[in-house]
Amino acid sequence: MNNQWFAKVAVWMVVAMVLFTVFNQFQGAPTAGATALAYSDFLDKVRTSRIQSATIQEGPNGTEITAVTTDGQRVRTQATFLDRGLIGDLVAHNVRFDVQPRQEASLLMTILVSWGPMLLLIGVWIYFMRQMQGGGKGGAFSFGKSKARMLDESANTVSFADVAGCDEAKEEVKEVVDFLKDPARFQKLGGRIPRGLLLVGPPGTGKTLLAKAIAGEAKVPFFSISGSDFVEMFVGVGASRVRDMFEQAKKNSPCIIFIDEIDAVGRQRGAGLGGGNDEREQTLNQMLVEMDGFETNLGVIVIAATNRPDILDAALLRPGRFDRQVYVTLPDIRGREQILNVHMRKVPLGADVSASVIARGTPGMSGADLANLCNEAALMAARRNARLVDMQDFEKAKDKILMGPERKSMVMPEEERRNTAYHESGHALIGKLLPKCDPVHKVTIIPRGRALGVTMSLPEKDRYSFDKHYMLNQISMLFGGRIAEEVFMNQMTTGASNDFERATHIARDMVMRYGMSDALGPMVYAENEGEVFLGRSITKTTNISEETMRRVDAEVRRIIDEQYAQARKLIEDNADKMHAMAKALLDWETIDSEQIDDIMAGKPPRAPKDWTPRNPSVDGSGGGGSAAAKPEPAPTAA
Repeated sequence: MNNQWFAKVAVWMVVAMVLFTVFNQFQGAPTAGATALAYSDFLDKVRTSRIQSATIQEGPNGTEITAVTTDGQRVRTQATFLDRGLIGDLVAHNVRFDVQPRQEASLLMTILVSWGPMLLLIGVWIYFMRQMQGGGKGGAFSFGKSKARMLDESANTVSFADVAGCDEAKEEVKEVVDFLKDPARFQKLGGRIPRGLLLVGPPGTGKTLLAKAIAGEAKVPFFSISGSDFVEMFVGVGASRVRDMFEQAKKNSPCIIFIDEIDAVGRQRGAGLGGGNDEREQTLNQMLVEMDGFETNLGVIVIAATNRPDILDAALLRPGRFDRQVYVTLPDIRGREQILNVHMRKVPLGADVSASVIARGTPGMSGADLANLCNEAALMAARRNARLVDMQDFEKAKDKILMGPERKSMVMPEEERRNTAYHESGHALIGKLLPKCDPVHKVTIIPRGRALGVTMSLPEKDRYSFDKHYMLNQISMLFGGRIAEEVFMNQMTTGASNDFERATHIARDMVMRYGMSDALGPMVYAENEGEVFLGRSITKTTNISEETMRRVDAEVRRIIDEQYAQARKLIEDNADKMHAMAKALLDWETIDSEQIDDIMAGKPPRAPKDWTPRNPSVDGSGGGGSAAAKPEPAPTAA
């Protein structure tokens, strides 16, 4: 902060000095108020005895003469050299005159005027270079200094107790902490602690939080830096910062260096459509040397985090550098309950709130998603001026996250509301009738997010793989919305476009990636879609003949047609349940699994809990929305 203030003051001082010098140069006090006069006219006035007194002074641009005429007027003139006959003329015509030597201040002003703009440019350049470098220590002349921040115990209060849902990852990193506390216990058996740990996992799973917990538990110096802090506009700066960071770490050994988002600097060398990046590759080369080069950094452990391990350079991942990869995956139901308990400690909870129930209804959510869920629930309770956060707040927050926020002000015609009701009823009916579909959790025709209606399915337990019958049932459920529109509304709308896209994607993956086609067999026909991104090849290569691609298209067409026909038959055979479900949606706008079970059993659906009707004039929903969940671990709104 002091360096930034000093730079700003220095720049403004240079600007003020230049302006002051120029002002004095052109608005000098000795000639203020004097009338400019040609030198020949001045000589005429002298020879006609119209000059009373004069002052002669050598200036920066020649001889300057200031005089007073007999009528009291001040005049000034300038000669490039001193006229030797001028002194005789002044004496002959009784003119009082004075000769003054050249002032030193004028020479200084000349220097300032000449060098002022250059000094101003240098000051401005220093200021902006300091701004580009973030105002780090040493200013514009310390580009090569590391930007790693050193944390101590007082600056970090996060511990392993604050990290939940990743027990295996915690065990891996606890070993590093134990080694730093008692290295003799490992060394006496010939063990060597890994020099580097790479935390790998999807976004939001808690990689950075786990690194903060390591810093809080280790009680050793902890250097934290981002991968993007190494790379700058000048080639060689990143490599210099790597050297400086490891020099600081060795002085504070044993210690931990944490590099977040290492893929910003550790991306595969020699890759990219436009050739390699010299600055990034030099930085990576220096990091490889520092981690395991000729000089081994004993006591310096490097921990890095990324969600893109596939693009990292192979030399970075070899043993001796990053010896161990720690996978921080999405939490299971027990992990989600633990994460919810951690975040719920900061929230005043109602008596009906159960973390286990919420965990069962949030499969596929990451730790960041669950933290957002608790925060949204607290905001929901605050909006209704409640003192405690109840279970209804968590349910509303979950619906908002999974299905999107309600668009209550959207006005839609009644015909489109009916179309949406039958569309979503078609999804829900197929989801209840087919055995492999995930249970239908909730159906609504209230517009949410970009969808005009939503059918949400939640799996009964965490899924890690998907079988062929599950994927076929998913395709049938996706077609339920369009079929309902055709059978009961005698029309087709654009609301099923996303359903068709997802159904086609599932069918094509079954044939080309998963080997789930009897006609084409267990063979992968899909191409690597990441080649251009990884920079291994500018042009994609294909090893599939046109005849094989025609067979693939025919097999995808067969799967889609069979599931479409199956879904249509189910809807036509259960028209009474479709009418009952659509009527319930038009009356209550949202129905849950209990009401759907009543309809499927042929009973009148029970009234929803805490239901308050909305104003019909602003009520509405459009043509069908998305359909059932696609085959992924995370639940998706339908």
